[in-house]
Amino acid sequence: MPSDRNRSRSPSHHRSRSPPRRRPSSRSRSPARRRRPSSRSNSPPRRRRTSRSPPPSRSRRSHSPPSPERQQRRNQAGGRGRGRGRGRDDRNKRYEWGRAEDRERPKTPPPVESEEPNFGLSGKLAAETNTVKGVELKYNEPAEAAKPKTKWRLYVFKGDQQIDLLHIHRQSAFLFGRDRVVADIPVDHPSCSKQHAVLQFRLVPDPETNTQVVKPFIIDLESTNGTFLNGDQIPATRFVEMRMKDVLRFGQSTREYVLLHST
Repeated sequence: MPSDRNRSRSPSHHRSRSPPRRRPSSRSRSPARRRRPSSRSNSPPRRRRTSRSPPPSRSRRSHSPPSPERQQRRNQAGGRGRGRGRGRDDRNKRYEWGRAEDRERPKTPPPVESEEPNFGLSGKLAAETNTVKGVELKYNEPAEAAKPKTKWRLYVFKGDQQIDLLHIHRQSAFLFGRDRVVADIPVDHPSCSKQHAVLQFRLVPDPETNTQVVKPFIIDLESTNGTFLNGDQIPATRFVEMRMKDVLRFGQSTREYVLLHST
């Protein structure tokens, strides 16, 4: 009888064993074939490679100005621009919010004429030239000032009594006031100002004779209590013409100055 060792080496036992795997030789090896993607696969199809050559350059338009006929046709047709239904003028137009009258640009002011140099005196310098014995005068004689040829006189009355006679034909102007340093005819009443009024002779045209005549005028120098001519107060800083037999009064003084002249 065969032994147990021999039983284990029975042919049935060898048949159950699988033959050993053989490694493929280098000759039998073949490169792996790439499988083509089937149409049923979910992967997207590959895009074809396009050439990377730059796009053809566009021809540049010449900037030469159009002919007059062509420009006239464009103006009649409304112009040819890129805008929809708009001409070149409309395309270049600037649109803004608000009303048209509010957007109007201010007009340029007219050119200012250059002022010629003035070398005359003004301010303090003019005041220094119009001083008498250190006192600044409030009045300057006008250009038409003139010395009269007629012998004018002022008769001074206090009540019904004549107290003085003044010859006023010897110069072109006479200053009335309390300041005896500059006053030609002093007025000592306390209601009168230091420089109260001026009697001025002026060369003015005469409409009756069509000639120029020297006539007397009175001007108030903005006095405190005013100047009165024939009982009426005259406006300040204005020339008022005087005539024969006119009566002057200054402030609240009771003295009256009657204007007369000899023939």
